Amino acid sequence: MKQIDAVDLGIMWDRLIAITDEILLSIVRTAFSVGVREAWDLACVVFDEKGRSIAQATLSMPAFIGTAPLTMQHMLAKFPAETWKEGDVVVTNDPWLGTGHTPDICIARPAFKDGNLVGFVMTISHLPDIGGVGLSVMNTAVFQEGLMLPVTKLYDAGEPIAYLHDLIAGNVRTPDQVFGDIMADIAGCTVGERLIGEFMDEYGLKDLRALADGIIEQSESAIRKEIAAIPDGTYTNQIEVETVTDAVTLACQVTVKGDSVEMDFKGTGPSAQYAINVPFCYTRAWATYTIKTLTTPTIPNNLGALLPVAVTAPEGSILNTQRPSPTGGRHSIGWFIVPLIMGALADAMPDRVQADSGMASLFICHTSVSGGEAGSTQYFLAGGVGAMKGLDGQHTTPSPTNNAVVASEVWENETGVRIDYRRLLPDSGGPGEFRGGLGQIASLTNTRNDTVAIFMFGMRTEFPAQGYLGGKPGTTREFLVDRKPIPPKGRLELKPGETITIAEAGGGGYGDPLKRDPARVLNDVRTGAVSIEGARRDYGVAVDLEKGTAVRA
Repeated sequence: MKQIDAVDLGIMWDRLIAITDEILLSIVRTAFSVGVREAWDLACVVFDEKGRSIAQATLSMPAFIGTAPLTMQHMLAKFPAETWKEGDVVVTNDPWLGTGHTPDICIARPAFKDGNLVGFVMTISHLPDIGGVGLSVMNTAVFQEGLMLPVTKLYDAGEPIAYLHDLIAGNVRTPDQVFGDIMADIAGCTVGERLIGEFMDEYGLKDLRALADGIIEQSESAIRKEIAAIPDGTYTNQIEVETVTDAVTLACQVTVKGDSVEMDFKGTGPSAQYAINVPFCYTRAWATYTIKTLTTPTIPNNLGALLPVAVTAPEGSILNTQRPSPTGGRHSIGWFIVPLIMGALADAMPDRVQADSGMASLFICHTSVSGGEAGSTQYFLAGGVGAMKGLDGQHTTPSPTNNAVVASEVWENETGVRIDYRRLLPDSGGPGEFRGGLGQIASLTNTRNDTVAIFMFGMRTEFPAQGYLGGKPGTTREFLVDRKPIPPKGRLELKPGETITIAEAGGGGYGDPLKRDPARVLNDVRTGAVSIEGARRDYGVAVDLEKGTAVRA
């Protein structure tokens, strides 16, 4: 096929993204679990017949779209492209081949057109259960974290592999929910194959090769141009992150040379005893994500964004953990890769970096049914987003992940844990010329007649979100049960009538707080983001609400 011109390329590229968006929506509408249909813990990626990623659903999880290209290559290594048949479905949830922990299942189905393989559709979603002890940071080996599927076929030419279905069903607590989600994923892939075929008919395409070449080349060229504008050099950063019992060092060296970037995480501490270790696939995903957001945030993701970036991490470190290390809570460390790299590049790219975010609190709630544990229900509470030049941080917004917050009514119906209130925390956002986003305080009470098990993955209880270029840190996170402090990570047994209160962390500020416009400080006080005392203490501004004035103190 002849080369596609720029106008047609743009139109067809947008159509591919619309197709992936429709696939994602079809999964959300048909999934059984709260994690998928409410928290949107999923992704969809379309590949060409070589396994090159060319389009992703807009609301896909950032980590998943970073790991999916490698997962597809693992699948093609096991099942070469020429061996795939119409109706095949290949799966894996191996943490080192997939997304970094066992609950996420990667499902791929080939797309055929007129009997010819033209590409693949991959969907990834977080299952409500995968067996084992459950998703907890307290696990000490990956074997405790449930059934682990190597790259294998779940369907062969449209026919189910019966023993594998039985094996999965026999190892999970809620097989109906688990297979409800798996079938939603497979249905999404099937929708994708149909839509790709219709798209090819509309544009008279016999294959996707020229289109894939154009998408990847345009994206690679754009990101290389932006990287080339960064001054050459090696930029370093080091931070401390709380684990379960102590802290671990994360370190990076970002080397910019011409139009390429190399990131090395040497100096990072060793793998931990507990399940907060990060397989390299997850590290690489967040590292490439950070460079992408700093250079070409408006260009849709595909393989082209990965080509100029090389990532390495020492084997055995917490960012390149080896089997059989437990990895269930890998996000508890992995999310910090983004502020680690942002901090390294703060001086080189001051107009683009974002101050540290308060991140989110993830809870996995298990309730008893007939004496046994039922499947898990996810819930997120979000801290504030870090500020950047010209922009205050968003309040209570997950970052760097993009999970949706489960509606209070859904959570209460699923778990019997009542949400008493959620409200913003004044003065929690880091002071700065541009203020960090606010955290929130939330109260949850167990209204059941039995104990509820809550698996907790709390972060930023010791090390607050740092401000950049003169900005100040946000507040730290705090967990209380009936007003008594509790550990932020681990299994919590919430007894009937007990109340857990969570104060979410604020985002870091950007720039000198004394440079913030007093009119903006006045508005902060009016909206409750900053107290009158905080305005004077942090911004040097005296606010009189009755007179509507704000002047330098």
